[in-house]
Amino acid sequence: VQLQASGGGLVQAGGPLRLSCADSGRTFSGYTIGWFRQPPGKEREFVAAITWSVGSLLLADSVKGRFTISRDYAKNMVWLQMNSLKPEDTAVYYCATRVGTIYKLERMFPNWGQGTLVTVSS
Repeated sequence: VQLQASGGGLVQAGGPLRLSCADSGRTFSGYTIGWFRQPPGKEREFVAAITWSVGSLLLADSVKGRFTISRDYAKNMVWLQMNSLKPEDTAVYYCATRVGTIYKLERMFPNWGQGTLVTVSS
């Protein structure tokens, strides 16, 4: 499994940004793909998750109405569309995968990629 999160950068508050998660080693079939983030000086937290086959979704309360997670079968990628970004969304964003059922718990995801930094300026 070679997960890679990308698309981070610097954005002004209120702006959008889209992150992608890809696996160069295999298809996401049968997996749950999760997004987590770690703000500066804080612990890593759940953001969103989606099951590849069925498309079941989970979103953290802090991002509901602003972030969406979706899957792209053709590209074997998962997107995290982030709108109305706030300075408190500043964090390193990670994608992670697990086989089977959707969870919010970080410890349920054994496969992690390198993070991508999102900085939201006020």
